[in-house]
Amino acid sequence: MLAKRIIPCLDIKNGRVVKGTNFINLKDAGDPISLARHYAEIGADELVFLDITATLEKRKTLVALVEEIGKVIDIPFTVGGGISDIDLVDELLQNGADKVAINSAAIRNPDLINEVSGKYGAQCVVAAIDAKSIDDSWLVFSKGGTHNTGLDLFLWAKELVDRGAGEILFTSMNADGTKQGFEIDALKKLTEYVNVPVIASGGAGSINDFVTLFSETRATGGLAASIFHFGDVAIPELKQELYKNGISIRI
Repeated sequence: MLAKRIIPCLDIKNGRVVKGTNFINLKDAGDPISLARHYAEIGADELVFLDITATLEKRKTLVALVEEIGKVIDIPFTVGGGISDIDLVDELLQNGADKVAINSAAIRNPDLINEVSGKYGAQCVVAAIDAKSIDDSWLVFSKGGTHNTGLDLFLWAKELVDRGAGEILFTSMNADGTKQGFEIDALKKLTEYVNVPVIASGGAGSINDFVTLFSETRATGGLAASIFHFGDVAIPELKQELYKNGISIRI
């Protein structure tokens, strides 16, 4: 059995880590380089860096900051935000990123997933999906959660995998920052719908939320931000509790 992964997320705006609720009301959470180093040292399995305003501001991901973070960590590093062409993927992978997370650009140009996967392999491609539950349907949003695409979460995830994505990062916009738990029902369906690893994002508020996630769904990774940044949950204690509950985890 593959070990489950605990993944802190650095949402970046103006060079700082920020965190909000339901994609709004952002507040400062610290220096990204210091936080990245800290997480690598205390046992995070991977790190995700999302330049959350790059697409809205129509600019590229902060490559220089990615490079600086890459120098201080020794764990797998996924970078997303504003990635819309293969040239930027080349640049990021050459400057510290191990994987790229592609979200809005894949909606505009789905062939980008095929292109990146064809050049670097599926293991480098994380398809990031922001979705919201509306009238009993899970709909995909783009542009930092500001635009309802009308796409169905599960069908879109399946298409992305068929095009070459090696992993799905699903963020529930309903649960984001609420600390009320992961979207278990949606994750059950999603992890049965696609045959690649799924990272769950949005809603983590306690150690028990991760126990429930890994016990009741096939998700392979649990991603969180504020509970780690602000000290609500410590990664070493989280891993010990998961281990006690019989969940395969790297201690």
